[in-house]
Amino acid sequence: MAERIDPKRVPKVRLRTGQEVPCIGMGTFGSDRFSAEQISSAVAGAIRCGYRLFDCAAVYGNEKQIGEVFRQAFEEGAVRREELFITSKVWNDMHGRGDVLLSLAQTLKDLQLDYIDAYFVHWPFANYHAPGCDGDSRNPDSRPFSPERFLATWRQMERLYDMGLVKNLGMSNMTIPKLEAVLPHCRVRPTLIEMEMHPCFQQPELYEYCLAQGVQPVGFCPVGSPARPDRDIFEGDKCDTKEPVIVRIAEKHGVHPAIVCLKWAVQRGQVPIPFSIHEAHYVDNLKCVTEDPLTEEEMAEIKALDDPNNRLIKGQVFLWPGATDWRDLWDMDGKITE
Repeated sequence: MAERIDPKRVPKVRLRTGQEVPCIGMGTFGSDRFSAEQISSAVAGAIRCGYRLFDCAAVYGNEKQIGEVFRQAFEEGAVRREELFITSKVWNDMHGRGDVLLSLAQTLKDLQLDYIDAYFVHWPFANYHAPGCDGDSRNPDSRPFSPERFLATWRQMERLYDMGLVKNLGMSNMTIPKLEAVLPHCRVRPTLIEMEMHPCFQQPELYEYCLAQGVQPVGFCPVGSPARPDRDIFEGDKCDTKEPVIVRIAEKHGVHPAIVCLKWAVQRGQVPIPFSIHEAHYVDNLKCVTEDPLTEEEMAEIKALDDPNNRLIKGQVFLWPGATDWRDLWDMDGKITE
């Protein structure tokens, strides 16, 4: 029997709306490495051991299996619906007029839910690629970011919010120039934003900008995503869990280096969403936020590891004809690439 961590011991983050969210959750992206059954089984185990935040997405291809886990957990009384904070995302091929509603309808059906706690625009453009494609794949119909096109999608998101089908709206994979272009025009502003964040890629400017806007940062790849798809592995990528500073701090605390990355994320104030199918790992991931915090000196040492060039999820498969390289997706020159 896996160790159970009392959910009340897990610290919470208060959103701008006053709603509270667990300071750590479980991600469910692993379709390039693991089956939907393996991932949904991990979700079932995570519920039993005390997780209350689950990050899902239509493109992960496992919401139907996870929905069966949720249904069974509710029926067995393992957890009540209102105790869970469940998120999902609209994929790039569903940005068209009316398609966002269809996307959410399918997610609600698959997850067997009446509402989603937070619904994200997964990427800020409708550039589609087939799941599992290789890193050289390109779609000739891809286009650069357009505030007008993004806001057309966001109006559909706002409608879902008005209908009570989603409790919070979220954005993902954004940059400061993109946010500056759209936030002033949002009738319903985002409550959360998902972004890549780990010790070797901290995005401090974007992180602070989001906090100033009252938007809670949610960090994916919080331990550097060593199991990320092959198309996202490049020569020269830093491995957070092998950084000498992280290893030394881990040895001092008697934990795996991944645990140090998660402690840093939570103490910094972001909400990490690590993923593992291994029970011992996801139990440790949750437990670590309830005990033995890092010192101020250790937090400062980790802060010094930031490398703005160490983005691991580059998104190169979304590039449009004429784009130079993946940096064009991320407004590296401080302005939107159109």
